[in-house]
Amino acid sequence: MRSDPSDYELIAPDSLSAVVSLLAQQPGEWLPIAGGTDVMVQYAAGKLPARKLVSLWNLPELRQIEVSPVDVLIGAGSTYTDLREHTVVGGEFPLLANAAQWTGAIANQNRGTVGGNIVNASPAADSLPALLVYEAELILVSARGERRVSYLNFHTGYKKTLLAPDELIRAVRLERRFAGYFAYSRKVGARNAQAISKVCIAALGKIAGGVVEDIRIAVGSVAPTPLRLRDTERTVKGKAVDVALVDQARQVAISEIHPIDDIRSTSAYRSAVVANLVAEFLLGLNARGKGA
Repeated sequence: MRSDPSDYELIAPDSLSAVVSLLAQQPGEWLPIAGGTDVMVQYAAGKLPARKLVSLWNLPELRQIEVSPVDVLIGAGSTYTDLREHTVVGGEFPLLANAAQWTGAIANQNRGTVGGNIVNASPAADSLPALLVYEAELILVSARGERRVSYLNFHTGYKKTLLAPDELIRAVRLERRFAGYFAYSRKVGARNAQAISKVCIAALGKIAGGVVEDIRIAVGSVAPTPLRLRDTERTVKGKAVDVALVDQARQVAISEIHPIDDIRSTSAYRSAVVANLVAEFLLGLNARGKGA
C-alpha cells in the first residue's frame, strides 16, 4: 500500500544553521533527508514511519569538497556523481570513487549522498568499506557545536550509529596519505549494476622489502555492520605473501564475518566469496610488490 502525501510534512530550510536549530528544538521528531533515495523506497512501499521530514538538499554548507595539502573534506551532501567526477577523489581515493560508480543507476548517483549512505547504516552499502580502510573521520554538527568521531567506531549495531538525535554529519575527512598503496575493490551482486551487494570489499596494501608493511581490509553485507577484518590484517602484516599465508588469511577472514541467509544470498556463499576476494587481493598485492 502506497503512502498518502497528506500524512507527511516536508520543509526545506535554506541554511544548515536553520536545520540544526530545528533539530535542537525538537530532537527526534524531524527526519533529515538528503537525496532521498532510501527514504523514497520506504515511502513508495507505505513503510516510512517518519511523518516530519526536513530536506538537506542543496544546502551549500554540505555540498563542497575542499582539498588541502594534508586532507580532503567531503561535504555530507556530496553526491556519488560528485565523488565520481572529482579529480582528487578519483586519483587518491579510488576505492571511494569505485563505490560511487557501483551505487544504483545514474539517477541514484545524481541524488544519493555520502552522508545519507553513512547515516542509513546499511551493512550492504558500497561506500562504507572504503571509508573504513581510509580511516575516515566524521565531522558532526548540532546547535551545540561540532565534534569529530572516527568512522571506525561510528556504527554500533545494525542500523545504529553514534549520531545523536539533534546531530547531522557535516563532512567526511580523509587524510591524503595513501600514495603508493595497492587499492583493490570488488562488488559481488546479481548483476554488474543496480543491484544490492551480496558481498563487497575494499582493501589497501603496501609491500616494502618483500613483506607486507601495511594492510587494510573491509567488507560489507557479511555482518550487522560494515566490517574491518582486523584479525586477517594482523595475520598478514609483516610477512611475505606466499601460498600458505594466503590460505591462512582465507580461513581467518571467514572466522571474522557473520553472514546470514537472506533473499539475496546464503551464508555459505558469502563466506566462500569473502575468502576468495581476500586471496585475490593478496595475490594482486604480492604481484604489485614484485613489480608485475
